[in-house]
Amino acid sequence: MNEMHSRNTISSIILSCIFLFSILFSVSSGDETDHLALLSVKKHITSDPYQIMPLWNDSIHFCNWTGIVCGLRHRRVVTLNLISFGFSGSISPAVGNLTFLRKLLLENNSFTGNIPQEVGRLSRLRILWLRNNSLSGEIPSNISRCPNLVQLDLSINSFIGVIPNEFESLTKLIYLDLDFNELSGEIPKFIGNYTSLATLSGWDNNFQGNIPDTLGQLSDLWYFSFGVSNLSGILSLSFFNMSSLTTIDLVDTQIGGNLPSDIAQRFLGLKILNLPMNKFSGPIPLSLSNVTDLEYLALEENAFTGSVPSFSRQQRLLHFTVDMNQLGNGGSDNLNFVSSLANCTNLRKLGFGSNNLGGVLPRSISNLTLLTSLIIERNLISGNVPYEIGQLVNVGRLYFYSNQFTGRIPDSIGNLKNLGALDLSENLLSGFIPSTLGNLTLLLNQLNLRGNKLEGIVPSEISNCRGLQLLDLSRNDLSGYIPKGIFGLSSLTIALDLSNNHFVGSLPIEVGSLQNLVSFDVSNNMLSGAIPVSLGACTSLVALSMAGNTIEGEIPTSFHALRGLEGLDLSRNTLTGRIPEYLGDFVFLKTLNLSFNDFDGKLPEQGAFKNASIVSVYGNTKLCGGLPEFQLPKCEESSRKKQIPLSLLITIPVISMIFVLILVVMFRWLCKHKKASTKSSSEDGNFPQVSYQSLHEATDGFSSANLIGSGKFSFVYKAILYLKNEPQVVAVKVLKLVVHGADRSFIAECEALRSIRHRNLVKVLTSCSSLDFQGNNFKALVYSYMVNGSLEDRLHHNRGVGLNFLQRLNIVIDLAGALDYIHRQCGSLMIHCDIKPSNVLLDADLVAHLGDFGLARFVHPDSSTSHTNSLVIKGTIGYAAPEYGMGSKVSAYGDIYSFGILILELFTGNRPTDDMFGDALSLHSFVKMAIPDRVKEITDPVLFKTRVQVDTMTTDARDCEMHYGNKDCLTSVYGIGIACSMEIPKDRMEISNALKQLLSVKKTFLKK
Repeated sequence: MNEMHSRNTISSIILSCIFLFSILFSVSSGDETDHLALLSVKKHITSDPYQIMPLWNDSIHFCNWTGIVCGLRHRRVVTLNLISFGFSGSISPAVGNLTFLRKLLLENNSFTGNIPQEVGRLSRLRILWLRNNSLSGEIPSNISRCPNLVQLDLSINSFIGVIPNEFESLTKLIYLDLDFNELSGEIPKFIGNYTSLATLSGWDNNFQGNIPDTLGQLSDLWYFSFGVSNLSGILSLSFFNMSSLTTIDLVDTQIGGNLPSDIAQRFLGLKILNLPMNKFSGPIPLSLSNVTDLEYLALEENAFTGSVPSFSRQQRLLHFTVDMNQLGNGGSDNLNFVSSLANCTNLRKLGFGSNNLGGVLPRSISNLTLLTSLIIERNLISGNVPYEIGQLVNVGRLYFYSNQFTGRIPDSIGNLKNLGALDLSENLLSGFIPSTLGNLTLLLNQLNLRGNKLEGIVPSEISNCRGLQLLDLSRNDLSGYIPKGIFGLSSLTIALDLSNNHFVGSLPIEVGSLQNLVSFDVSNNMLSGAIPVSLGACTSLVALSMAGNTIEGEIPTSFHALRGLEGLDLSRNTLTGRIPEYLGDFVFLKTLNLSFNDFDGKLPEQGAFKNASIVSVYGNTKLCGGLPEFQLPKCEESSRKKQIPLSLLITIPVISMIFVLILVVMFRWLCKHKKASTKSSSEDGNFPQVSYQSLHEATDGFSSANLIGSGKFSFVYKAILYLKNEPQVVAVKVLKLVVHGADRSFIAECEALRSIRHRNLVKVLTSCSSLDFQGNNFKALVYSYMVNGSLEDRLHHNRGVGLNFLQRLNIVIDLAGALDYIHRQCGSLMIHCDIKPSNVLLDADLVAHLGDFGLARFVHPDSSTSHTNSLVIKGTIGYAAPEYGMGSKVSAYGDIYSFGILILELFTGNRPTDDMFGDALSLHSFVKMAIPDRVKEITDPVLFKTRVQVDTMTTDARDCEMHYGNKDCLTSVYGIGIACSMEIPKDRMEISNALKQLLSVKKTFLKK
């Protein structure tokens, strides 16, 4: 018995040992599998700005690596968390070997390529977050083999195709986010079987068809968003069975039909109802007034009719917009709902413009002191503008135009220090313009009082509004002199319209300060005197009208510079003298009206004067000639033969002999310089040639009036040049050949630009390498003209006017694209060597173009030496990489350093050479020390005052943060600038990775 017991004991011990050994072997084997899988993940990462991957080494167990969480019992990886590390590269297929993985979190990186099919092997996976990367291809159906998946976020990528049918098995999903992709097809009916689903979002895709009835089965769904898509049909009654919904977001679809009258009873907890830009019709349900938790109601751009219900109980309401519907009937009670909103003191945006609403605007509107936007234009609203409007101290936009307001403009509007745009046009307002408008010195950029009955003088205080871009006082009864200070507002860029009033006096010389003004109209007043010569300095003018005054004298010769004009109206004045022939050369002219003046002499016949349909000269009785269509008399020629004086007969032979001698001297000189000329002609590569005479004429003899810039090696002029028989506005860069190095700069720029083409590089149209009229060498390059000038001018001389967060972000994205092209994609590696704001030019759409390749170098793949030139200068102080100061050779890292500094300058508004920076502090260290906690303190304050102009009011109203970029986006941009401007070249971010991360920031920002 004892022997048997002993045998049993030994057998138990052996079995236990075998069992323990098998467990140990299994753990060891799984441990090594996970280890190798993580090393493969590391290998597939190509960019690591925060240097996380070096920490993944064998000095510690992989369970202690950054971003890794292992199970306590079996020491297998259960969480891979790489959120917001800025990684680039691809997702390793080996991730499928992490078979104990429950959470795969790769959000906010720049991973590219497809989702590996091997993810389908992660049967324990519960959370898969791939949001905000650059992944593409179709969504792999293998994900359906992860039966325990409860959260799936694939948003902000570039996925295509349809939602796989195999996803029908993912019935445990609670969260599904597919926003901002390129998915198509219909919303699958099987989603109605996801009975635990709480969030379902597919914003900004190409989904089509109806919203399936089966979604009515989702009793736990609280968030539904499928805006900006091609969905159509109507919302079925089953949709309104999802009583747990708190957010319904269907912006910009083709969905229509009526909203049910009992919508409040169906959605008791509704907080956000966002339905703009659809085809909904019928009345706004009265029951909405019972939804006490409602925070956001947007119903604009539909076909709703009837009255607007009361909203007195919605004290949490932040956003209320019903613009562009068919609401109201012009009755006096139509605005009762506004009185009910007096209790909604948290309201930020209120809009009910473009309807048929009548009545008087209630004084209780003043209770809404947190309003930032009040838009009520194009209605039938009458009565006075309430004096209490001055209590809305946070409002940024007041659009009251096209109503029937009467009475005076209240002085209290001068209290609205945050007002950026005030439009009271097309009403019946009377009285004086309040001088208190001059208090709005900080942000006011648009003031429109057109089409009222205002009288008296224009208060001089308006000239205190130094940010005004548009001022329209036309069609009123204003009188007196126009304040000179208005003409000194260099900020006026959009329009200055003072027409159809009773202004007297002459235009002052200060009008020449309006050099960036596009439209100027003082027609139909009582102005007198001559046209000031200084008006010719306003070279951005597209439309100019001075008709219907008593202006006298001749058209000044300075008008020769106004070649961008499309419309010029000087009719019904008392102008005299000849009509300048150069007006015919204004190639953009669509209308030229010189009628009813006192012009004399022969009508020009070139250019615009060949088209009688765009030129009018009626009522000038002293004119002659021109096309028959003008019906002018023929010009008389003198019949008396002119006698040649005897002195002239003697002088002619002498002059002829002198001319022959000059020809001989010139011939010898040309022969002597033939070799030099031949060399010069080859320096400009493959560019078509233009003559010196053509450039001389196009720039009016290189007149200072056409000078738009000057640098160490060149002058830049604005001109209109005929290229391929088409007129083009161009910039002519004339080299200062007397400056040492300018000739080599010209050669470098020609070589750099002759073979590269990119949308973000300046485009060379033609060149000139010739002799001027004095026989001196002359070299010039002709570029496409950039109407918004350089980034330097825009950022520092105009203090960033008009550059909001998104525009600045787009500029650095454009610039990163240009650098990525010249560094990696244009054949030979090209180094620009002088990245700085003055070399970044902005076109009409604020698209950035990198220019001035005078210091550019080519680097051959088999050599680290530059090829183009050997100039000692390697950039500009403050932007040049620190290694250049120690004699290092040029490299792509030098351009990246300059690019990083430019990013920091663009968003802080501080030059790297500012006095605040010295030995102990640089722009780089200044920003690095401030982020993330003090990011808004270091940011250019102008950026926070400039609103983002977006396509729709709905998007514009999502949140105030949208207007000026949020803290996270700013922090990310600064992080990229810091990573690019590291002191050690090898530590700097590659330009391709910088571009990807900037695009990622943009995606994130647009999602906000």
